[in-house]
Amino acid sequence: VQLVESGGGLVQPGGSLRLSCAISGIDISIYTVGWYRQTPDTPRDLVADLTSGGATKYADSVKGRFTISRDNAKNMVYLQMNDLKPEDAGPYYCNAERVTTTSANDYWGQGTQVTVSS
Repeated sequence: VQLVESGGGLVQPGGSLRLSCAISGIDISIYTVGWYRQTPDTPRDLVADLTSGGATKYADSVKGRFTISRDNAKNMVYLQMNDLKPEDAGPYYCNAERVTTTSANDYWGQGTQVTVSS
């Protein structure tokens, strides 16, 4: 299983970025997929996730600015980030998780860096 993030970079405050995560080796249509951010002071915090049924969850700090989406046919996950703030900066990690009564699978990408600075 491989998750490869892309789309990070340097953006000015108020700008936008679109992160992409290409996933191979699993059928993401049956997984919850998500984006997490790591800071020097905290472990990986949830930014947004999207269940196989289409339910979304967002961190309070990004509600109304970020949108998570998926393309099951392409095995891709996206995070559209608008109105970026300096506090949004950090490495962003793509995650795919599936928990059943008999198994648990949890996969991570290597991360893509987002820098928000003028």
